[in-house]
Amino acid sequence: MSLVDLGVPLPAPPPPDGRPPADGPLVDTFGRVATDLRVSLTDRCNLRCTYCMPAEGLDWLANDQLLRPEELTRLLRIAVTRLGIRSVRFTGGEPLVARHLEDVIAATAALEPRPEITLTTNGIGLAHRAERLKRAGLDRINVSLDTVDRDRFAAITRRDRLDDVLAGLRAAKAAGLDPVKVNAVLDPATGLDDAVALLRFCLEHGYQLRIIEQMPLDAGHQWDRGKALTAEEILAALRRHFDLTPDPRPRGSAPAELWQVAGGGTVGIIASVSQAFCSACDRTRLTADGQVRNCLFARQETDLRDLMRGGADDAAVEAAWRAAMWAKAAGHGINDPDFVQPDRPMSAIGG
Repeated sequence: MSLVDLGVPLPAPPPPDGRPPADGPLVDTFGRVATDLRVSLTDRCNLRCTYCMPAEGLDWLANDQLLRPEELTRLLRIAVTRLGIRSVRFTGGEPLVARHLEDVIAATAALEPRPEITLTTNGIGLAHRAERLKRAGLDRINVSLDTVDRDRFAAITRRDRLDDVLAGLRAAKAAGLDPVKVNAVLDPATGLDDAVALLRFCLEHGYQLRIIEQMPLDAGHQWDRGKALTAEEILAALRRHFDLTPDPRPRGSAPAELWQVAGGGTVGIIASVSQAFCSACDRTRLTADGQVRNCLFARQETDLRDLMRGGADDAAVEAAWRAAMWAKAAGHGINDPDFVQPDRPMSAIGG
């Protein structure tokens, strides 16, 4: 099996001076081009999912640490017009708790060339905002939902809010935010049953299910490889109830491997741990406090917030962003013997 088969890219020929290109695509030393920007709007969340944060929550970032709306808008403009970003996904924490969400979406939609704009949310409050988000310029939405069982939902999220999430899904579909995708991270104990019920639910309502392997990004660093469900186990469980065939369309840089369900519909499995796809990664990440991360599991960040507040012009910010991505590692390293989980949990990085 080759390195590429293992999800590890081969290095591209380095430029003569070893420095990142000053213009053109946003590339790393392995020749990967970042065109997908993930933007965390806040580290706050109104759920307390067991695989993400403790019941009491976390120490949230102070307001003066967060990017101001005009700072974020500036970085989005630089990303799209100078770095070649073609798609922007807003995340959190929970992005719906960010009061400036619609304004930021509208500002992004006004950029030329206009990027695709998507949102990942837990769905709490979405029922009242889906129409406004669509009018602001949102193209698509992913809603996190790990189970359709009320008691299991309350146990996982530590909140009895399943009805709010289901209402949010209905509102997103009614608003035309198609395709509406459901993101599920399965509980090790009940997840295989939940996967079957979730797929039936999504097929019935016209949503697209994406099941994500649980990753070592919890605040308490309690992730246990031996307990986490793998893509192979999930697929086997689904195949006991559904006739699945591989989707023939090229996967490209999409994280999900798609399967067609007999009778209509698809299901995707994102095997971030067991079947790493780092060789096709096209993402760059911006945290709510203005730090560039070149990988979800990066242990270093590049501070664009203080650079801007110190008076740097757009060219300097662009150069710093390019340097950060140039230093991207070959892979996330989860399966390396010396892997160290990043200090920031998922809620502080953005999905």
